Amino acid sequence: MIDYVERFYRKTVKPTGLIAFEVKIKESDLMIFAHNDLSSLTYSLLDKERKNLEAYIRYNSLFQKSLVPIEIDDFAPPICKIMAESVKKAGVGPMAAVAGAVNDRLANELLSKTTELIIENGGDLLIHSLKERVIAIYVGEDSPFKSHIGLLISPGKTYGVATSSGKIGHSLSFGEADAVTIVAESSAVADAWATSIGNFIHSKKDVEKALKYCENIQEIIGVVVVFQNVLGTRGDIQLVSL
Repeated sequence: MIDYVERFYRKTVKPTGLIAFEVKIKESDLMIFAHNDLSSLTYSLLDKERKNLEAYIRYNSLFQKSLVPIEIDDFAPPICKIMAESVKKAGVGPMAAVAGAVNDRLANELLSKTTELIIENGGDLLIHSLKERVIAIYVGEDSPFKSHIGLLISPGKTYGVATSSGKIGHSLSFGEADAVTIVAESSAVADAWATSIGNFIHSKKDVEKALKYCENIQEIIGVVVVFQNVLGTRGDIQLVSL
């Protein structure tokens, strides 16, 4: 069982022009921003996705346990197919993309009910906004950067933004980065690559290696890596000071 980690950062999140609501089922704890309260619909959708995922895990336990990509059955539910596909190039297990895949599946339905949508799922984000938004990248109070790094998100498209840390949060990471943040067109893809890149950060020298590696990954729009007092970035993204 994963211990609950308080989402303390939610107290500071206030996207202008949007209504906030939370939806929780077992380990899933989502904060969502939209033009209207879609909590009932979101709960129903989340419940369906969780039940589909849990049913497939009961049938194929390797789907939950594997730390590398695996082939899945043709009859697997859509959420499992998204997870399996998203991790193929990243080289991590399907569950590394579970939060992002939930975001993608929910957005597929919710965006027909609202023209702007932000889903925050344990730090993994899906954003579709009609105005510029700034996302804070939290790297811990012991970091010289603390909460001063902002990521500017352009309007008009759907983006997935995921952060992996070897020091903060409950997600499994074999690395030691303060933060690895990935921006992609899919929340599941961002989730998978954040875990993958985060696994390889063990020293300051690894930061530049990781950034160069990401340059050749078409799925990645941009990446931010923070390790101790080193911050590096690549791709079509813009950082701002908070």
